[in-house]
Amino acid sequence: MQANPLKQAQAAAVEAARRARAQYRAGAIQPTAGVAPGMTQANMIALPRDWAWDFLLYAQRNPKPCPVLDVIEAGAHETVLAPGADVRTDIPLYRVWRGGKLAEEVADAKALWAEHPDLVTFLIGCSFTFETPLQEAGIEVRHITQGCNVPMYRTNRQCRPAGRLHGELVVSMRPIPAHRVADAVMVSGRFPAVHGAPVHVGDPALLGIADVTRPDFGDPVRIEPGELPVFWACGVTPQAAVMASGVPFAVTHAPGHMFITDVPDSSYHV
Repeated sequence: MQANPLKQAQAAAVEAARRARAQYRAGAIQPTAGVAPGMTQANMIALPRDWAWDFLLYAQRNPKPCPVLDVIEAGAHETVLAPGADVRTDIPLYRVWRGGKLAEEVADAKALWAEHPDLVTFLIGCSFTFETPLQEAGIEVRHITQGCNVPMYRTNRQCRPAGRLHGELVVSMRPIPAHRVADAVMVSGRFPAVHGAPVHVGDPALLGIADVTRPDFGDPVRIEPGELPVFWACGVTPQAAVMASGVPFAVTHAPGHMFITDVPDSSYHV
């Protein structure tokens, strides 16, 4: 019987995701943009059970930057999005927050789950997921081309508060040729579970971004003549809420260092 090329491609993509997670578990640290193309990537935040309801409500009220893909039970560390994976070890780099301030970055978070055995983990859609479809549409993704992290910015737009949580919207930026902006909007808009269409096109100052060449997170990328900066809601937004709200303890992914799942990006295409 002739092999099914589509199934073969999907199996290869899943295997690439598993290999990447194994590398991160072994200590490799790198941004995950462009890794395991075609597979869904996710932002992560883990909070003590006492804060979990506030965050779930925050995400529900702010679905554009915080689209929840999975919620992992208190103390657990496996997700249906990648059976057998471990969210404590399979992300390249973690951030540890204490009293709303960044305390440290670590490559292995097992000790933090031991310190706080009631952590509830949220996996949130990531715009890296629709970057493969953008590339397949012939739209360059500049940070992948440059081999660096995506630029991300804090904005002057406030998210809708929930319980004890409040904070500003964080956005990621990709330069897009002006004549392809409509195409980028259409492609990304078909992925609402991973931020969907952009929230802003053009003048960064309208988002309160004073200098687009100096991102708050990630790396700067070049913007060539004829290109417009296009901004998407970003899953680093929960980290802005942690800072603004003085959350006593949280563990998150480091910006640009995502959890790679076994779910094809096509699963979130509508």
